[in-house]
Amino acid sequence: MGETAASQRNKERTTVTVNPAPLVTLANGVKMPQLGLGTWPMNDAEAAVTVADALRIGYRLIDTAENYENERGVGEGIRKSGVSRDEVFVTTKFNRKWHGVEGARAACLASLERLGLDYIDLLLIHWPNPDQDRYVDAYAGLERLLADGLVRAIGTSNFKPAHLQRLFDQGMVPHLNQIQLDPYHRRDDLVAIHRARGIVTESWRPLGAGNDMLADPVIGGIAERHGRTPAQVVLRWQVQQGFVTAPKSSNPTRLAQNLDVFGFALSDADMAALDGLDRPDPTMFDADSFGH
Repeated sequence: MGETAASQRNKERTTVTVNPAPLVTLANGVKMPQLGLGTWPMNDAEAAVTVADALRIGYRLIDTAENYENERGVGEGIRKSGVSRDEVFVTTKFNRKWHGVEGARAACLASLERLGLDYIDLLLIHWPNPDQDRYVDAYAGLERLLADGLVRAIGTSNFKPAHLQRLFDQGMVPHLNQIQLDPYHRRDDLVAIHRARGIVTESWRPLGAGNDMLADPVIGGIAERHGRTPAQVVLRWQVQQGFVTAPKSSNPTRLAQNLDVFGFALSDADMAALDGLDRPDPTMFDADSFGH
């Protein structure tokens, strides 16, 4: 009898392995994998299965958030994977309701409880929410958590230049800023600030929204020349610039493909062609008016 889809998936889970991603060093000396698994929009059940799958094939970075409502599943997946906790780098983020010194601590403790962990590797402010003007206090709270050993590194997500400058003015420099970034959204202004200040850039939604970007003929042509998928080309464009990224997939084959981007390099011409895809996007989330 032929294999069922479920049995084939289980076979893939146990036979596909990929070399782990190289490490990037944050400003405080903490090392994190350059490529990991994004978990939005997975529920707890899907996250538990996918995180375990990903860790078994070589992933070591898992990205979640309070707002994703899947931290319990992420923690379950880590425990089910058989991979030691100290080999896994866990990033999570907290919402606007916790912006403040004590709020950041409460958010951290709540995430630790949901994850079933005793420390978080990287804790981020999810959005600046400048309308409530409390993100500087929230970052001060992160600094206390770092000093207390509840987190190993701290940073921001979706912070624009003006938001970062407010932190700089207080002597605060995030270890990492996670932003929407892909060939259609290069974010050169932010990336330049990050590099000048020693802030690691991490991309969210690295493969774009839907499949529109992956169908781009420029990306497709480069993929064909390298014998790679369009997604692998886009991820390679990011890691080749030193960015951290965490694409989401729950498909075992695509999980392996997404991690397998460190065995080839894009040429200068390839990189320039991908850089040339940058364009204005009026639908892009604006952190001055959107946030949770």
